[in-house]
Amino acid sequence: MSLSRRQVLVFFGATAGTVALGSLPGQSGSPLGLDAASAATSPQLAFNPVKLPMPLSSAGIGLDRQAAEYATFKLVDDLVLPQGYTYNVIAAWGDPVGDSRFGYNNDYLSYVETAPGQGYLGVNFEYVSASTWMATYSEVLGKTLPFDAVKAAVKAAGDDGIDVYSLPNGDPLKGQIQAIAEEALVDMGIGVISVRKTANGSWERIQGRTDRRITGISGLKDGRYLKSTGPATAVFRKTSGAGYTDKLGDRIIGTFSNCSGGTTPWGTMLSAEENYQSFVPEGVHSDGTSLSPTKKPFKLEPDDTAGLGSALGLAGNKYGWVVEVDPANLKDYGTKHTWLGRFRHEAVAIRAVANQKLAMYSGCDRRGGHLYKFVSTATVKNPKDKANSRLLEDGMLYAAKFNPDGTGRWIPLKADTPVNPDLPSQVVGGMVTLPKRPDGGVLKIDSDEKIAAFKAQFKTLGDLYTGNAMEQQGAILIDAHFAANAAGATHTARPEDTDIAADGTLFITFTSGSSSSSDGGPNKAVFKGPRGETAYEYGWIVKLMEDGKNAGAMSFRWDVLHAGGEPAEGGLGFANPDNLEVDASGNLWMVNDMSSDKLNKAIPSRVDKEGKPVSQSNLRGLFGNNAIWYMPLRGRHAGKTFAFGYGPMEAEMTGPFMTQDMETLFISAQHPGEVNGVRKNMATETRTFAMKTTDGAQFIQERQVPVGSNWPAKTANAAPRPAVVAIRRLDGKPLA
Repeated sequence: MSLSRRQVLVFFGATAGTVALGSLPGQSGSPLGLDAASAATSPQLAFNPVKLPMPLSSAGIGLDRQAAEYATFKLVDDLVLPQGYTYNVIAAWGDPVGDSRFGYNNDYLSYVETAPGQGYLGVNFEYVSASTWMATYSEVLGKTLPFDAVKAAVKAAGDDGIDVYSLPNGDPLKGQIQAIAEEALVDMGIGVISVRKTANGSWERIQGRTDRRITGISGLKDGRYLKSTGPATAVFRKTSGAGYTDKLGDRIIGTFSNCSGGTTPWGTMLSAEENYQSFVPEGVHSDGTSLSPTKKPFKLEPDDTAGLGSALGLAGNKYGWVVEVDPANLKDYGTKHTWLGRFRHEAVAIRAVANQKLAMYSGCDRRGGHLYKFVSTATVKNPKDKANSRLLEDGMLYAAKFNPDGTGRWIPLKADTPVNPDLPSQVVGGMVTLPKRPDGGVLKIDSDEKIAAFKAQFKTLGDLYTGNAMEQQGAILIDAHFAANAAGATHTARPEDTDIAADGTLFITFTSGSSSSSDGGPNKAVFKGPRGETAYEYGWIVKLMEDGKNAGAMSFRWDVLHAGGEPAEGGLGFANPDNLEVDASGNLWMVNDMSSDKLNKAIPSRVDKEGKPVSQSNLRGLFGNNAIWYMPLRGRHAGKTFAFGYGPMEAEMTGPFMTQDMETLFISAQHPGEVNGVRKNMATETRTFAMKTTDGAQFIQERQVPVGSNWPAKTANAAPRPAVVAIRRLDGKPLA
């Protein structure tokens, strides 16, 4: 993935100061139409970048001054923006929405305009940050839950947790746990609110007729079930099978783990269910039915909640999908389109071109996860026609095969597709997961010889899944990640967001190239750092172009656009890229997602106590808070990254959505104070960091770090609350 300087300049048509990656190996010219003329005539950057703790090449501070300029740094517990920019809070956790409330850890935002400066704002709510959520629940919501009693019971149960599903009805502990599970799941899901722009340019909520919540328990007690389409419904309708069924047929209780998503040209929101495996069993049997809820016990730990869905008897195979919601329809509580596959969805990029097949792209955000594409059977006539939702009911799901030479192809996930997995020796971590047969669940394979034996036993995907033709296809889609593993899709580096430009270029964030013992890791021949490193933690932004620019193409070209990491090591100064937004001018905006426990973690030395280099994962403390980045793709600044802002303490900025006039950026601030909770009495610590200048000279930085958060109230001892904000320029002009 590392490229020559000549290739970089050819791709961007940029000046000698460009420091990004680009250009397919051996390609001449630029697929994005970047040229020297546009570089020479491009206007200056519209804003002065925000200063971050790490020296950046784009910051304009000379090498001779960087060590002195960055010797001290003071972080602020706020959303920090360039001079001349401001934000206002639109909604925060606990605010009323319909007959419910604004949820926790708001993520993807979908703005659908209904009139100039007015529209629907769809909001995802991903999960609850257990420790901070419990500590502030009573203050924010004005009611209590039996946290202390349940925490004591969980502690007594030990590492195995509590099998709530098997407890008898009427058991007091079961009732207490279910009460907590229901409230936590209410704080997940989707919200629809109505917003408008005021005379001074700020944004406010208005009471909309269609304002509503779709929660993790919609349908459990209120009859507001979600619907489903596609082959997996044949499995859902089973009243018996190899595993667990909930007897609800194709009706579904709730949606949770709603991370990123997409907005269709016809005005609906697509919400992606991501880390559902925390709440229900992920594994399934060969017929697509779920493992028993007993396989996912309840846990309530400071940094995690587990088994919330199993505590309520939810069927695991009904979560991990893409949910479509029409914000204009009050009675629409969501439809899960199963042709889009069940995996840890992070986002959905939509390609709807008249007279072409509809295509939707989504990544599975796990180590070793895949990039997927759904292609409709029928063609798009009018991209803005709401009847296009019907196109999601019939088609095919494909998984990507990336070749190291910058080419690739799409593998169909269907019964006659050959079994041909990547080898453990080819992936970081040396382990591949495959469907476990004859038992349900997952098999971990750590040798190439075991892969050969698996291929000898199972020739096609149809040998791994059972049922009639529709049920078998449904089972494959339900088990999409492991089916894709079996089919030989490329293990990638946690594909998070996908977004698409007007010319059809797909942008993908691969957030981390490390491995895990449970999921494996990325392909070593494909995912390399700027200097050829494998197990590269800091991530990449990749662009993918379908052959012939046809959404239905079965082959593509791909290339690295930007690599994360320290500038001195060939990176562009960010770590773990996450959500993307392509603005109306065709430029990229990105927010990154470093783990909360790594943010501003002191690094007094780059050598640990045992004399070994500090790992890339632990070096992430150098980068400061999670931030907002502007990445021009044309003109004199092409190939550079600029810090547009950074978020509150221990928070992640998520779900950016730019209005078409580029005057407003809606964005979510997720989990402020996730690690240390409420900032007590404006507490601040001074921490030491072994930094590097952009050319690699080491120096020591003393950094003042607020401990915990009081955002968005920003008053002493106030509870931190996830919230959605609108960012704008004070002079009313476009943001960039």
